[in-house]
Amino acid sequence: MSESKDLSDPAVQVSKDNAPAPTPVRCFAGAVVAGAIAVVLYRLTSAIAIAFASKPLQTDNFTTQRIAAAVRTLVVGLSSLGTGIFALAAFGLFALGIQLLIHRAKAQPTPPGNS
Repeated sequence: MSESKDLSDPAVQVSKDNAPAPTPVRCFAGAVVAGAIAVVLYRLTSAIAIAFASKPLQTDNFTTQRIAAAVRTLVVGLSSLGTGIFALAAFGLFALGIQLLIHRAKAQPTPPGNS
């Protein structure tokens, strides 16, 4: 049932956890996906903040105002946290892709010149 893989093939390199090794293409694709999610979350965070700012509370009760302000802050804060996490993940994946490209370029031997 299990197929044996030739581990000498660079396309089938696996890490210690049997996960495929990172490649620049996979890193850049992940960076695009994480960046797109970050942009969507940023727009969602902006929409939430604008909606909260445009609709003031209609109560005079001090306790209710404080609880509502805390909940609003929590909602906008968690949304901002998610945005930041995905933005940092996109940046990290992009940087890893560049690092892998540089490492690959340095690892390839240059052909001898005919002089």
